[in-house]
Amino acid sequence: MEKIAIFFGPLNGSVHRIAKLVASKIGTDKVDLIHITDASPADLEKYDRIIFGISTIGKDTWQQKFDNTDWSHFFPIVTDFNFKGKKVAIFGLGDHITYAYHFVDSMGLLGKTIKNNGGEIFGKVSTEGYTFQDSDAIVEGQFIGLPVDEDFEPELTEERVSAWVDSLMKTF
Repeated sequence: MEKIAIFFGPLNGSVHRIAKLVASKIGTDKVDLIHITDASPADLEKYDRIIFGISTIGKDTWQQKFDNTDWSHFFPIVTDFNFKGKKVAIFGLGDHITYAYHFVDSMGLLGKTIKNNGGEIFGKVSTEGYTFQDSDAIVEGQFIGLPVDEDFEPELTEERVSAWVDSLMKTF
């Protein structure tokens, strides 16, 4: 079985911790963890199954020019990459209290970009059990990937990740 790539950023925070948790649930021998600052289009090309881990920043932040973040350097690679034939899943870190009107928006932006570039998105999650006001990550009534709130709901993370990986691996 070919390995699954988990591309994640930023390093040494909640996204990194969740990327390691997802890898452990899949099986660390079946996964390559790749920090996005070390990634290139050639790295994306190597894998047919890709999981992205991204943190959420508000819509106002995405609309500004921030060139000092991991994703600001990697997002142009994703934007230009042809995902045709790739299976892609996404988990996004969000804060449903501070960013209630932008909950996991970055996950939505990433997912829409991948879909527009030919990728097939797996691992959608019901909005049931989540409290928020608005999210760009909702497509056809479901989150485009797994939302995780380590700021205000860390006690739910293990269960959410386990259920997501179990469901994801049936079709991924």
